[in-house]
Amino acid sequence: MQPRTPLLLCVLLSQVLLLTSAEDLDCTPGFQQKVFHINQPAQFIEDQAILNLTFSDCKGNNKLHYEVSSPYFKVNNDGSLVALKNITAVGKTLFVHARTPHAEDMAELMIVGGKDIQGSLQDIFKFARTSPVPRQKRSIVVSPILIPENQRQPFPRDVGKVVDSDRPEGSKFRLTGKGVDQEPKGIFRINENTGSVSVTRTLDRETIATYQLFVETTDVNGKTLEGPVPLEVIVIDQNDNRPIFREGPYIGHVMEGSPTGTMVMRMTAFDADDPATDNALLRYNIRQQTPDKPSPNMFYIDPEKGDIVTVVSPALLDRETLENPKYELIIEAQDMAGLDVGLTGTATATIMIDDKNDHSPKFTRKEFQATVEEGVVGVIVNLTVEDKDDPSTGAWRAAYTIINGNPGQSFEIHTNPQTNEGMLSVVKPLDYEISAFHTLLIKVENEDPLVPDVSYGPSSTATVHITVLDVNEGPVFYPDPMMVTRQENISVGSVLLTVNATDPDSLQHQTIRYSVYKDPAGWLNINPINGTVDTTAVLDRESPFVHNSVYTALFLAIDSGNPPATGTGTLLITLEDVNDNAPFIYPTVAEVCDDAKNLSVVILGASDKDLHPNTDPFKFEIHKQAVPDKVWKVSKINNTHALVSLLQNLNKANYHLPIMVTDSGKPPMTNITDLRVQVCSCKNSKVDCNAAGALHFSVTSVLFMSLFSLACL
Repeated sequence: MQPRTPLLLCVLLSQVLLLTSAEDLDCTPGFQQKVFHINQPAQFIEDQAILNLTFSDCKGNNKLHYEVSSPYFKVNNDGSLVALKNITAVGKTLFVHARTPHAEDMAELMIVGGKDIQGSLQDIFKFARTSPVPRQKRSIVVSPILIPENQRQPFPRDVGKVVDSDRPEGSKFRLTGKGVDQEPKGIFRINENTGSVSVTRTLDRETIATYQLFVETTDVNGKTLEGPVPLEVIVIDQNDNRPIFREGPYIGHVMEGSPTGTMVMRMTAFDADDPATDNALLRYNIRQQTPDKPSPNMFYIDPEKGDIVTVVSPALLDRETLENPKYELIIEAQDMAGLDVGLTGTATATIMIDDKNDHSPKFTRKEFQATVEEGVVGVIVNLTVEDKDDPSTGAWRAAYTIINGNPGQSFEIHTNPQTNEGMLSVVKPLDYEISAFHTLLIKVENEDPLVPDVSYGPSSTATVHITVLDVNEGPVFYPDPMMVTRQENISVGSVLLTVNATDPDSLQHQTIRYSVYKDPAGWLNINPINGTVDTTAVLDRESPFVHNSVYTALFLAIDSGNPPATGTGTLLITLEDVNDNAPFIYPTVAEVCDDAKNLSVVILGASDKDLHPNTDPFKFEIHKQAVPDKVWKVSKINNTHALVSLLQNLNKANYHLPIMVTDSGKPPMTNITDLRVQVCSCKNSKVDCNAAGALHFSVTSVLFMSLFSLACL
């Protein structure tokens, strides 16, 4: 073992300085020997003295109390260090802390050959490495003060002493720093006359681990004479914090069949005690495993790292044979390196045994039967499979494929996500007369690929036998729709066509009768035996039942089955136009002022229900036999409009002008319509037509409407 020279030298140096500076004192408080070396024995024997310690507070050692860093040792009142029970190893270092109301000190026991099983308290004495007592000559001598946390009453209690060998008469000690005159204030104080340092309350290392104080001497006026000199107070850790698991919930996953030693998860706990001591040195173990089958020790936890690994063979880690694929482990973390005196904390680790696709799906039967009526679509049979894998994974979910017997793509198969069954459906109606039987070969696979050592076998395919039932199907018209073209106004009784309907049930030898189903205008008749369609009325292309020159009628074909089946056929009759509608004019009323300078009366438009070329251009004329030639005039504007004007002003009255309009059909058709013209009195922007027959339309209005009609055509 390497000697701990820096620590020992610093401790000894501080004591030497104390003795040197206080050589005029009769007694030096503390241990008379600070460091001891003993060889590691084969065993420390219970109650057998290991060594004797000598401590003095220079005031009679009243209420002397010892504390040992290891829970397996104690110091008797006479100073003898003994073991509490037989023990073979305690580590490399022990510390003994002694205190009375007047003094406090620490001794170190170094065990030569001891194993490093507990944290060294060397880090507690960082002051010994980083802040050694200065060697320059001065009269104020201080030693670091060590105070265990969680001390009980009474308070205040002396924890150390400052010595000033050259302190002038009447001078006083003054203590400053965090814990004195800085927050948290009032924890420490010093006897201004004797230099004794005391603590006033319990300390908590986890709140503040060290206090950096300063000591100085002052005169009666408070002026500093010497200092400030640093005084470090170190709070010694006590095991007062349990390990805590702070990162839960802890859930781990491991694939079934994983090799022994597979890492599952890591569990780490936190201990607020000093990490340089055994108080925060944690060890982990599994306290309980639920369920405890097939082995009570399915997992192992690394006591130092907290890593949980599998310890059973891959064969036992089989999700399909486990009682429950979920395990719950009670994990315990214990400080003091796992010794019995350590504090513990627990947490639950949940470990899921994840499924892998090591079982192929298998049909529950080699053959399945299904029956379906011809002409029907939908699900006809559910194919059942078994799979031992986890139902929540792709290793269990089935995917079905029709591999033979479906050339017309009349069948489809889908997976029921709840039951994993294969739902076989007819998607194109089947025809009994074409085929009464179908045989399908279907295979099933998983969504996830199988593991390398597992394959799909014969049980992963099945045969489905489908029987198609014959039903009485309705006759079918051919073609459908049926189309003919005829001129309108053909004579009644004209034959349009003979419909043709056949019965799909060719094996049943049934007869067919025909009837009219929908004939909106009532123009048609059908022979019920041979299907001949003729007219019962004149066909009119301009009828409201005709749309875009096409008339639509529906016919029924009814077979002799029991019950009878019906088929529907559509007849589309395209009607060719003939010139059977005379044109008509608009408007038929006009106004004009009796003193108008513009003798235009009205613009006339013409319209015809027929189609071109049986419509415009129209010819507008005045029926001359009824009116004088020297009064009215009709002038062509375009193919559909003409202007009526006066050749002279007329008296206020109503006039009837016969207008003859002729279309361009062959032969043409003519229509004569009376145009009523009112000659009105128009004075001071007022139109008076009373004398003309109670019409009140101005010539301007009539002209405007006529022009508007012209523009809209």
